[in-house]
Amino acid sequence: MKRIAVFASGSGSNAENLATYFANHSEITVALVLSDRKNAFVLQRMAPLGVPTRFMPKEDFENGTVLELLKRNKIDLIVLAGFLRLVSPSLLAAYPHRIINLHPALLPKFGGKGMFGMHVHEAVVEAGEPETGITIHFIDAKFDEGEIIAQYKTEIFQGETAESIAAKIHLLEMKWYPNVVEKVCNELA
Repeated sequence: MKRIAVFASGSGSNAENLATYFANHSEITVALVLSDRKNAFVLQRMAPLGVPTRFMPKEDFENGTVLELLKRNKIDLIVLAGFLRLVSPSLLAAYPHRIINLHPALLPKFGGKGMFGMHVHEAVVEAGEPETGITIHFIDAKFDEGEIIAQYKTEIFQGETAESIAAKIHLLEMKWYPNVVEKVCNELA
């Protein structure tokens, strides 16, 4: 059984989608959800699904506490779902090519520090882009620069707003993120 840990900082809709998708999977499970924010809704959202959760302060992600917790829980893959901080070098070293992220734009455009959520969609509208989408990628030591695993696109129509684009992106995330996570898990040794 491949065991996934999800890192999330916000409401947790993608974490919930992943947990639901893998709830009855014979080979993959969401074993743990960690948040760096004490009041993140993701922690409450997981309760009905029976997924263990933990609030871990910023320093625990950097001082080895999270890494030890992941090892104790025999985690095979880390999946970021709205996690808004860089992953520590020690976690990158312990999980090479085993930490993936979902970004709400077609990288390398509209990535980097501060480019998350509505900030991304507003920038896409302002740039007059004809399309946008999601990028699922392995992470490295910089925001949104890791190796791309998959991208899925949607057209932007004249008059669309950041809010309408956000809704389209959310649909792409719900459809594709679990599928790509499953594919990555299936390719793990």
